[in-house]
Amino acid sequence: MIKVEKTAKTLDEGIKNLMAGAKEDYKQSSLMGRSELSSYCKEKLAIFESQTTVREGKKYIKVIYDRGVFAFIVKEDFKHFKKGDVLKPAGWAAPALNQPRGNVLEGNYPIQWTGPLYLN
Repeated sequence: MIKVEKTAKTLDEGIKNLMAGAKEDYKQSSLMGRSELSSYCKEKLAIFESQTTVREGKKYIKVIYDRGVFAFIVKEDFKHFKKGDVLKPAGWAAPALNQPRGNVLEGNYPIQWTGPLYLN
């Protein structure tokens, strides 16, 4: 798990910080005491970057990795959510609406390369 410390002025910048944190988590979990990444891990990182896309919907920005949803980002304040909140996917079309896992604009939230963390 990596803690994304950076704040952001825009959602695009915040999403870049989110994905940079996920990428750093992959690097750290892959090193396991070694001084550098294996060629396999370097290849996986390149694939991770090339297969990550962002789609904007009405309420959320969907961050997609490969063929699955990595996270949803709230576009505008509603209910108990704030603009920039990171939500775990409940499925392809909708996020889990129980609680945000962080906020890409405010920073200071944990992330893993597999996606937002489950609630404790």
